Parts: sequence; C-alpha cells; structure tokens
Amino acid sequence: MGVTDPAGPVMDRDEVDRALARLGAEHEAIETSLFALQDHAGRRLLEGAELTGTTRERWAATEAAITLLWTCFDAYAAALRQAREIRSRRRWSSQQDLAELTELLRGESVTVTGGSRLAEAYSLAGLVDRMNDLYASSLDMVVTADAVWSALPARIDLLAAELKRTRDLAHSVGVRPGEHPAGDDLARITRTLTRLREDVVSDPLGFWVPAEGSSAPGGGRPDTRVYDREARALEDVRREIDAVLTVRQDAETRLVRLRDVLSRADRTLAEARTARGEVLAKIAATEVPVVSGPPTVLQEQLAAAAEYRRQGQWHRLSPLLESLEAKAEDELLRARESLTAVTAPLAVRAELRGRLDAYRAKVSRHGLAEDPLLIERYDAARRMLWSAPCDLRVAEQAVLRYQRAAAELLGGPRVSGGQGPEDRKGEHA
Repeated sequence: MGVTDPAGPVMDRDEVDRALARLGAEHEAIETSLFALQDHAGRRLLEGAELTGTTRERWAATEAAITLLWTCFDAYAAALRQAREIRSRRRWSSQQDLAELTELLRGESVTVTGGSRLAEAYSLAGLVDRMNDLYASSLDMVVTADAVWSALPARIDLLAAELKRTRDLAHSVGVRPGEHPAGDDLARITRTLTRLREDVVSDPLGFWVPAEGSSAPGGGRPDTRVYDREARALEDVRREIDAVLTVRQDAETRLVRLRDVLSRADRTLAEARTARGEVLAKIAATEVPVVSGPPTVLQEQLAAAAEYRRQGQWHRLSPLLESLEAKAEDELLRARESLTAVTAPLAVRAELRGRLDAYRAKVSRHGLAEDPLLIERYDAARRMLWSAPCDLRVAEQAVLRYQRAAAELLGGPRVSGGQGPEDRKGEHA
C-alpha cells in the first residue's frame, strides 16, 4: 500500500492529474491487497474454526478491523470517484474546481463511519495510513494463525502415527500401561499429543513466539517446545522397546551364559570349601575364613527369568536379566576371592618350600651340601614344611636359619628375617 503526499497549497491542473494518477494506482494496490486478504487460506480457516483463548479474542478484533478496512476502502473509492468527476467536468479546470479538488485530495474531506467512534474525518493520505495499519494488524493475525496451522498439526499427526506404531510394538512385547514404565509413558504421550493438537487447532496464537524487533506481519515462529519434548520422550521409549526386542532375540543365549557364570561360581565355592578342609588339616595355628554357600536368591531369580521367557513377558525379563548379569559376575568374583583367601596358607607353605629348595640347590652348586650345620638346619626346616599340621611361623623361622647359615658359608650378605636368598652374578665358592 502507498502513502499520499502531505497537504499543500491550491494545486494546479498538472498536480491534480498527477495526484489522481497516483491515487488511482494506490486504489488498485489496496484493492488487490484486500482481495488477497479475503482469499487468504488462514482467514478462511479462522472463519470456520471453533476458536478459543487468545485466538478467539484476536480474531473478534481482527474481523471488526477487516470490516472497518473495507468501509475505509469504500470511502476512499467514493472520494476518488468524486475527484475524477470534478476533474472531468471540463478540459481546463477552473480555479474553483482546483480549490475544490485540493480540498478533496488534501483536506480532511472523507468521513468514515464505524470503528471506535461513530464518524471520523480523514484526508486521503490519512485514510491510506489508517488502512495500512488495519491491513497490517489483520494480516499479522491471519498469517500467524496460518503459520502455526501449517507447521504443527501435520507434525503432530506424523508423531501420532509413529506413536501408534510404537504402542502396537510395545503391546506385542507386553509393555502396557500399569505394567511397565514405558507403557505409562506411551499413555501419557498419547494424552499430551491429543490435547496439544486440539489446543493448536482451536488456539494457534497460543503457540506463537514473536520475533524480537520485527514489525513485519507474521514475524516469529511456531512454539514447538511441547511437541519437541514429547518427540524426545517417544524416542526414549522407542529405544527402551528396542532393548526389550533385543532381549526377546538374545534371551536364550543370555540365560545360558548366566547359568554358566553361576555354575562356575558354585564350583569355585565348592573348591574353596574343599581347600579349607585341606588347610585346616595341613596348616596349624592360622585363621582360615569360612566359605559361605551359593546364594539361593540368584537361582530363584534365574528360574523366574526362565519362566518369563517361556511366558513371553519380555518387559519383565529385560530388567531382571540386566540385574542378574551384574550379580552373577559379582558372585563369581566373590567366589574367586574366597578361594584365594582360603588357600593363602598353602601358598605361603609352597613359597617356603620353594625358597628352602632353592637355597639347597645353591649351596650344592658351591660344594657345601655336606656341611653338617646346613644338613641339620635343612632337615629341621624340611620336617616342619612337609609334616602336617604345619606351623607356618615356626617353619618360616627354620627356613630363615638355614638361609642365614648358607649365606655365611657362601660369604654373602646376612639374611634378615622374612628376606629370601639373593643370587648375584659372579659368585664363587
């Protein structure tokens, strides 16, 4: 839409003709814009929709503005026709005609009824400004509503279709509301999307974020925060359903692996119990930890997992399998640690035996195996280490005495308590 020139002195014929040409062009532009607004898809949707909230209030005001806009346009067109009639009276307009035309074209000669006041006088330029304001606000309302309706309902429908597919898939693996958290999430997403679509259709302006600093009609973007949140929630549920489907495919393999891990843990505990009896019989004066039996709760949960698999209750099997796998690995680790703790005294005895034989081999290489002191101390240490029950503390002292005697004869460093033999390159008898 154009803007007429401000008022001035009495116009001559050329100024009048130029003004009429300009006003005629403005009339055509305004008429084109009004018909475009009349035919706008958003306006037709607004007329036929059951609106609520902000949109209903804005549309009531916009309908009144559009009605006033056509009233202004009709008054503008009537004033333009009147000016053309005056100009067409004679080829060379008289001074009186020019004064009348100046008043009509530049003065506040157009009266418009309606709006906030019963009647209001405008100049043609002022009337164009008024129509520009009415048109901009009306177009902003229509374009905004149309932008939301074009963007959100279709996306909501696509997400709802994906939601239905996910819900059907969830039902096939037993994920239902009240039985599984993912089923509850699907029910909540369904309710939210249904309500969101209804709200978007009835109150599109409630889902519009205006652009900061923009005065153009429709400046802004649709508010998709609720939609985006539910889309992310559906994606999370879909991943969880995929995990349940994976459980359905891999359940037998995972159950077999679980049985194997728990069986190894049981065998290790049985070995630890056997070893404990051997330690108590062969090692004296030592504390041997008690070996607990396998936890029956894990076997009960394993049986429950197998039952879930037979019944196809995959949504219950999935978390149970994850929990069992972690507990089974912990149980195997506990069994191994128990075996290590129980057999520690036997390991100490084996280390002392190895140390004693290593020193005896060393003194033999140097021709000292027949030394009476060494023979005496070796025999004493050996009797302690190869007899049952073996007192490890006494046996260790006997091994240390043998080491010290050997070290003195070999001319090596003195052996302190708890320290093993020290071979050095280049030693000689």
